[in-house]
Amino acid sequence: MCRYGHPSILLMTLMDWAGWLQDLSLDSRALMAPSIVPPCLARPSSCSPPDALLPSRCTAPLQTSPPPNEPPSLTITNSNQSPPVCVLRGDAKVGGTVTFEQESESAPTTITYDLTGNDPNAERGFHIHTFGDNTNGCTSAGPHFNPHGKTHGAPTDAARHVGDLGNVKTDAQGNAKGSIQDSQVKLIGPHSVIGRTVVVHAGTDDLGKGGNEESLKTGNAGPRPACGVIGVSN
Repeated sequence: MCRYGHPSILLMTLMDWAGWLQDLSLDSRALMAPSIVPPCLARPSSCSPPDALLPSRCTAPLQTSPPPNEPPSLTITNSNQSPPVCVLRGDAKVGGTVTFEQESESAPTTITYDLTGNDPNAERGFHIHTFGDNTNGCTSAGPHFNPHGKTHGAPTDAARHVGDLGNVKTDAQGNAKGSIQDSQVKLIGPHSVIGRTVVVHAGTDDLGKGGNEESLKTGNAGPRPACGVIGVSN
């Protein structure tokens, strides 16, 4: 005698078992099916073990960028190129030109300046600033060029910004003409000053000896009456 009782109950039970076996068969086929792998993650079966250790050929390339707040440097690659030049202009009557020459990356740079229209018999701050941007006047040039993260100082100090050129001295007519040799200012290499801005200030640079926080940033050199971008000359 059937323990399931009525034949209709037995039929329903057998149908339930048949459905369960069909589901189990489908699940088994799904588990045995090859995985669908995105093309960029798949590797050929013939890939040798050393190759298998290499990154996939569709791996995104690494991207690098300059440090925040510092644009990439331009550089000259040949000492026979014409010396970079900066033409100073501004809101005031101050103006002039500054040229730069460097024979090799390890050699000092000679900076020659010819400035007019400044206060007579004065010392005026003279710096290279970070950005070659004068769209909103000389303030757009940003802070002193300082790739090594130092405090402001005199050109002869060990702790100084690369852009710290000290002061220029004007004559009785307010003009200043001369040259500087500086071993930290570079035209060649990763910290080239080409494409950055020269600024003549309205005040005297205290060379970081002013005894206050601003002295260690700007030398308290004051406003920026004239500036210009250091560009490659023809």
